[in-house]
Amino acid sequence: MDNNKFALSRRGALGTSLALGMVSALPLRAVAATAAIVGSVDVSKSGHPIADYMYGGFIEHIGNLINYSYWSEILDDRKFYYPIDSRPVEAPKSPMRRMMVGNKWVPVGPDADVTMDSSAPYVGEHSPLVHLAGTSPRGIAQSGLSLAKKDYTGRIVVAAAPGAVVSASLIWGKGAAGHQTITLAAGTSWTTLPLHFSCKAATTTGRLEITARGTGSFKIGVVSLMPADNIKGFRADTMALMKEMDCKILRMPGGNFISGYDWKDTIGDPDKRPAILDPQWNAPQPNDVGVDELLQMCKIIGVEPYWCVNTGFGEPRSGAELVEYVNGAATSEWGAKRAANGHAEPYKVHYWNIGNEMYGHWQLGHMSLEHYTIKHNLFADAMRKVDPSIYIVVPGGFVDEMTTGQGIIVDSGSRLVEYGSERDWASGMLAKSWGKFDALATHAYPPENKHFNLATGKNEDITQTLVEWAQAPANRVATMADCWEEYKKRFPKLNEGHVKVFFDEWAYHFQQDYKGCLAIARMFHEFFRRSEFIDMAAYTMAMSWLDYDRTNAVISASGRVFQLYNQHFGKIPVAVTGNSPVPTPKYPVGGDQPKVNTGSATWPLDVSAALSADRKALIVAIVNATEEPRILDLSLEGFKAAAQGRCWTLQAPGLEDQNKVGKPPQVLPAESHFDTSKKAMALAPFEIALYEFTAA
Repeated sequence: MDNNKFALSRRGALGTSLALGMVSALPLRAVAATAAIVGSVDVSKSGHPIADYMYGGFIEHIGNLINYSYWSEILDDRKFYYPIDSRPVEAPKSPMRRMMVGNKWVPVGPDADVTMDSSAPYVGEHSPLVHLAGTSPRGIAQSGLSLAKKDYTGRIVVAAAPGAVVSASLIWGKGAAGHQTITLAAGTSWTTLPLHFSCKAATTTGRLEITARGTGSFKIGVVSLMPADNIKGFRADTMALMKEMDCKILRMPGGNFISGYDWKDTIGDPDKRPAILDPQWNAPQPNDVGVDELLQMCKIIGVEPYWCVNTGFGEPRSGAELVEYVNGAATSEWGAKRAANGHAEPYKVHYWNIGNEMYGHWQLGHMSLEHYTIKHNLFADAMRKVDPSIYIVVPGGFVDEMTTGQGIIVDSGSRLVEYGSERDWASGMLAKSWGKFDALATHAYPPENKHFNLATGKNEDITQTLVEWAQAPANRVATMADCWEEYKKRFPKLNEGHVKVFFDEWAYHFQQDYKGCLAIARMFHEFFRRSEFIDMAAYTMAMSWLDYDRTNAVISASGRVFQLYNQHFGKIPVAVTGNSPVPTPKYPVGGDQPKVNTGSATWPLDVSAALSADRKALIVAIVNATEEPRILDLSLEGFKAAAQGRCWTLQAPGLEDQNKVGKPPQVLPAESHFDTSKKAMALAPFEIALYEFTAA
């Protein structure tokens, strides 16, 4: 038996000195602990199989979120949405706004020598027109480029007067060895020319210059530059890591973004797709990562696509045409357009999310529930007329979500929403759109260290222990489950089990550190307990499984806990009992307070167990979200285990530790073996451990 240990450290991460170390997750370790907690796993009491889609992700076009993480384009504003001048841009204060703004094109030479031609632009509203000045170079440049030591390829669309000699230079350092210049054989009409550079050193201050000498002028339509190792336009490094993550289903491309999105702007020649201002996030989108690109990415990383459809500013005909473009035969009108764009075979997308959070006042195109159910039914009928086999998910807006602030805000704040009321969006969908969907979607973003006060309709600050903090997002799964039980009473057909729940947006803490891993693991456990009707869950955002900059990426702490459960937990949940019940609710039931707090009867440990699909292994997952070592005295009922088992844990020096690009990883999985005859399992502080017992 391996008894490796790791030193405990002392830090003030939670406002007090906490022991934040980790030791290997093995039974009977020599660690001081409180009295043993007794637990039992009974494999004769099994639940509905856990869906593979419980380990899903969600991505959204928020500024350059997708463009910077998955897509490999190194240039910003490559289609020249913004006019070009030398005026400095005020640096945005927030990381999100910086991600939306990106790098700026500036003139090489006086501002007056670069104008924006709107009479005959290549794409969009205008293209830069550069007036030449003899032997002095004139043109445009973009600085602040992140470059790796590798080859870069791309293209540029230019048109030049006969007297212009046009060139492009990639600069990564000083002197002759720090740049490469290529001459461009520009014609008098728009011509697409290849770019190829061999960058000899990594930098975050690279620069691309497009200039000319001579007489007359030249115009630039678009320019693109990507690492030569890109995979159909996507970054090779992040694609490899996403494939390693083995995400089962990916919801895209929104999110709130979807309600102002026109998918037709994102197909065809990428250089001819106009950049547009996304009205939701108030940021320009180049529309490079469109329908075909995202669906190709799903094939690259081996994930099931789950497409969200615009029911905000969109209309049913567009939804039906999108289904035909994606799933229709090449002989259909829109299928033929897809084939002409290089994709003869249908993508066969099965899962479709009709509308995002349409119950919310913040959603573009929001309308009353009475009107929206009519709109949804029109969408569902039109889309299923094209492809009757599609699986449709609709915005649920359960009572708990509508109460706590994700729903419509009324007056000074939301009060407890009544079942069957106009604000109970899920009831309205069930009553007026039954048969027009297969699942209801729900979302949860519980704030940290807050409780929703039903009397005031506002979040109030509360003090929580670490285990209560980690339990909070799981409690939001339980509040939704309380709602589901009430809906089953009001809509008995739900008891037949055909309509499911997609928990297709959820997140908590939004910092990819080890502390967040504890909450994610607790969330998983609660999903597993509700596997009878929760068929899918999607983490916000899927790119949060990675820590990345413009040239490098690693799997984040959040990504590692997803991997841990995705790769090693079982499929058939089984009953867990114990001698230490979960504490009763502190607050009135409703909003963010479920009828029964989440967790197993092994408090403060949370235990979840499941058999493998072939029932030849039993996996027991334990989360110790406390500052103290704990002992779990575990017995197995109805399962005879082999003498030796395997154990997987995460390791981290402290709660705030992360996996960051350019630094040694601090949150890593570890595998070991243990003697299954020993019932006492020792859990170090802040430990997540999965024990696998194989059948004898």
